[in-house]
Amino acid sequence: MKKDERILFTSESVSEGHPDKVCDQIADAILDAVLKEDSKAYVACECFATTQFLLIGGEITTVSHVNYEEIARNVIKEIGYDKDELGFNYKTLKILNMIHEQSPDIRQGVQNKNILLEGAGDQGIMFGYASNESKGFMPLPITIAHKLVRVASSLRKSGEFKHARPDMKSQVTIDYSQNPLRIDTILMSVQHDPDFNEKEFKEFIQNNIMKKVSEDFGLNTDFKVLINPTGKFVIGGPAGDTGLTGRKLIVDTYGGSARHGGGSFSGKDPSKVDRSGAYMARYMAKNLVAAGVADRLEIQLSYAIGKPEPLSINISTFKTSNYSDEVILNVIDKVFDCRPGAIIKKFSLRKPSFKYQDIASYGHFGRPDIDLPWEKLDEVESIKKLLK
Repeated sequence: MKKDERILFTSESVSEGHPDKVCDQIADAILDAVLKEDSKAYVACECFATTQFLLIGGEITTVSHVNYEEIARNVIKEIGYDKDELGFNYKTLKILNMIHEQSPDIRQGVQNKNILLEGAGDQGIMFGYASNESKGFMPLPITIAHKLVRVASSLRKSGEFKHARPDMKSQVTIDYSQNPLRIDTILMSVQHDPDFNEKEFKEFIQNNIMKKVSEDFGLNTDFKVLINPTGKFVIGGPAGDTGLTGRKLIVDTYGGSARHGGGSFSGKDPSKVDRSGAYMARYMAKNLVAAGVADRLEIQLSYAIGKPEPLSINISTFKTSNYSDEVILNVIDKVFDCRPGAIIKKFSLRKPSFKYQDIASYGHFGRPDIDLPWEKLDEVESIKKLLK
């Protein structure tokens, strides 16, 4: 690398009021409600949102009695879409429910009296990733991007962030050629009321959100700043851009620092390996990096519908490994059980201690605000013993 050459990497996040995230949260709130009454239910729920309209579709097989429309309206209310002038009001929007039962062809390959022998709910590939560049073993750009919109949304709800509306986006560029790492640029686009003071609004974002979050990470505050680059962001949420479940996959995971298998998490019960397999891959990667196997590690899992054992496990260490791939794969084989039933049992995904709705925004990984079972570092010592 040339002396003046810089390595810049950027990740983005969106708030709970972003139209796609509205749909993710509704789908996962429905999942939470169904599993609370029927832990054996099969759920694949998706939503589409536009101006004053919400479509709920997908397949749900359950003995529970859940009012999907009521759940959706409550989620939209919690987010803050409570006025007709926002173009999406929980009290007046039209909701169309198109839920039907899951195909028995799928169900017969998944169900088994022995949970450990349950087959994968679909074919697919999943990726898990961990890096030692942050305390949570997450890439720094996405971690900061999440916190920016999480803090901004919290300040909006408390009333401290005046004239802010629910729809927000953040983008963070990190300079990886610097030691220690530095923030190069922070961009935030925040929906606002039409009658606002632009100067005060932007000053609040820069001083109370951008600088505060960068200081929380012990990073520089002399970064380049961009706020609402078009100059105006009044029309937002589903009225400004249609929302769809599963359209913010990179925001949900690693901000582009690692690959993604392509399957959405939200609205799916854990028999769908798009969700449970991705959680397991993250758990494996995080424990392995924490045990000193590598500075960065990406794990790929693949499954066939109806089959419990993964078809393949692949690892990438990006030339940061302290051990050979053969040694690492041997550790994985001895420590981790990647069968869907085993994952569901280990993380108690059908009777979770958390709400799926709570992780439908601000990321499914590296969440210091939520105690997630796949974020635990409880296999580090087992791994270290095998490496001796």
